[in-house]
Amino acid sequence: MHSAARRFVFADEVPFEDVEASLLLAIWATESLHGSERVRMDAGHFLDKDARTVVVAADTDVGRDLCKVFLGFLRREFGEDAFRIERNNQPNPRHSINERTATTCHS
Repeated sequence: MHSAARRFVFADEVPFEDVEASLLLAIWATESLHGSERVRMDAGHFLDKDARTVVVAADTDVGRDLCKVFLGFLRREFGEDAFRIERNNQPNPRHSINERTATTCHS
C-alpha cells in the first residue's frame, strides 16, 4: 500500500539528535490535538539516522497535523535551508515500520 507521505531530508550540519527531539515534541503536540491512540494508529512515522531523514504518513488528518507541527518546529529551530521536504512514494510507514530500519513529513 502506498500513501501520501512526506520525507524530510536534513543538511549535514543539523544535529540529528535535535531533529529526533523535535519529532518527539511534534508527536506530543499532535497527541494533545487527537489523543495518543489516534496518533499511534494514524500518524505512521520513521526516522533513518544514517540517511538523515524523517518520513511521516500524511494520508490521514492526524498524519497531516503531525507533519505541520513538525515542520513548524523545524523552521523555527533550524531555518528554511536546513532541510528539504519530498513526497515519498514508498509503502506507508504505518504498514511497514517493522520491515524497515529505524527512519521518518508534510507541509
